[in-house]
Amino acid sequence: MLLDFNRLGGLRYFLILVTGLVLLFLILPIVFIAALSFGSSQWLIFPPPSWTLKWYYELFADPRWLYTALTSLKIAVIVTVLSVALGFLASLGLDRGEFRGKERIRALFLTPMILPVIVLAVALYALFLKLGLAGTTVGFVIAHLLVALPFSIISISGALEGFDKSIEDAAILCGASPWEARLKITIPSIRHGLFTAAVFSFLASWDEVVLAIFMSSPTLQTLPVKIWTTLRQDLTPVVAAVSTILVALTAVLIFAPLVFRKRQKDD
Repeated sequence: MLLDFNRLGGLRYFLILVTGLVLLFLILPIVFIAALSFGSSQWLIFPPPSWTLKWYYELFADPRWLYTALTSLKIAVIVTVLSVALGFLASLGLDRGEFRGKERIRALFLTPMILPVIVLAVALYALFLKLGLAGTTVGFVIAHLLVALPFSIISISGALEGFDKSIEDAAILCGASPWEARLKITIPSIRHGLFTAAVFSFLASWDEVVLAIFMSSPTLQTLPVKIWTTLRQDLTPVVAAVSTILVALTAVLIFAPLVFRKRQKDD
């Protein structure tokens, strides 16, 4: 059957057009929010009557916003460290181990990715109320760790699958202990997977709002919860300023692993 190249070419341009329109549809709201954060009106009016940095000044001058941002940062850093460490150990066991039920355990680790977050949030909230962990930093860390750990396991497992284990075995034959070989050979060789796991673990905790709403208390809130409560009480352009900063930070962190991996290949 002969192919009609003219029709295929037309279909290609049609798909490019549709893809561009979809991307535009997804990006335009973000652009509007960023524009509103620089608008002079105290109401969310587009286009803004004039441009100003007033709302960013108010954001950084308000201790409540700074406190919630530091709280989110502290929890996200703790979750990132624990997620990468536990994800590395779990990935080693799942990649190198030979035992019954390995695939079931892997599926159990990845369950939080497919389980509705609201179901997980309600279950954890009920459990943490009994344990006295609701509204505590420990409760936040455990809850966020559950949703961050699957990202670490996927990233690190993928890096381990592409790693030649014979190099590690050669180091052991040369006198290194198994863990010394992993620390000095394996970890540097899969650093791109560890870096990717750290980035996605950080974002999973930093941007998480559903679990945070259930875990928060009047004295302990993360930045997404502060944004949520502010939107319900007072629709101020300060929220647009916070959202713009979060989008910019998320974009930088998402593209960071790509740059890191490209530099690693160039080296």
